[in-house]
Amino acid sequence: MPIFEYICKQCDHEFEAIVYGGQKAECPKCQSKQLAPQLSVFAVAAKGPSRSAPSAGGGCGSCGDPRGPGACSMPDLD
Repeated sequence: MPIFEYICKQCDHEFEAIVYGGQKAECPKCQSKQLAPQLSVFAVAAKGPSRSAPSAGGGCGSCGDPRGPGACSMPDLD
């Protein structure tokens, strides 16, 4: 089941929708069909290079933790 992310152009509501075949999504808040599709985190990660090993000096970009995004909020396992 494909899940897509959208932002409604009419009311700026952000939401996810399951869309089958030629079906069109609509905003659950205002029922508008004027939607801007968004790239989901999964779609971006799935199309990029393999992320099996952390890159040297990489990190999440805000804290620099080499374990990756959100790792600085995780407890150390050592």
